[in-house]
Amino acid sequence: MNNPSSNAKSFAKSSDPMQPPENTVAQSDNTVEKLPSPLRCLSGALIAGGLAIALYFLTVSIAETFTSKPIHSHNPAVVNIGVAVRTLVLGVSTLATAVCSLVALGLVALAIQVFIQQMSRKGSGE
Repeated sequence: MNNPSSNAKSFAKSSDPMQPPENTVAQSDNTVEKLPSPLRCLSGALIAGGLAIALYFLTVSIAETFTSKPIHSHNPAVVNIGVAVRTLVLGVSTLATAVCSLVALGLVALAIQVFIQQMSRKGSGE
């Protein structure tokens, strides 16, 4: 039976044929996970950023539409429900914009981190 600590030691040896390539990370359950390339991270960030920009323009359009068309009713219940629905719609749109923006920012940060890791491995001669 394989001992996880002996497997972790075998990854530390440079002459071991079980040594993973330089762009992989050893996992504790004897699997090897490949790190994403900076280009892949940046392409994902570009897609998420594009969605964030589109959602931002949609949010602005929704806000302008709600502003230009007030609720015309003398019934307070109708006005309250209308305001609640408008707030909910605008809030969901803003939330989607924020999530896509944060995903794009995180992917750019990941691309920078992976690039720095690759450069440090090349610099140290591994």
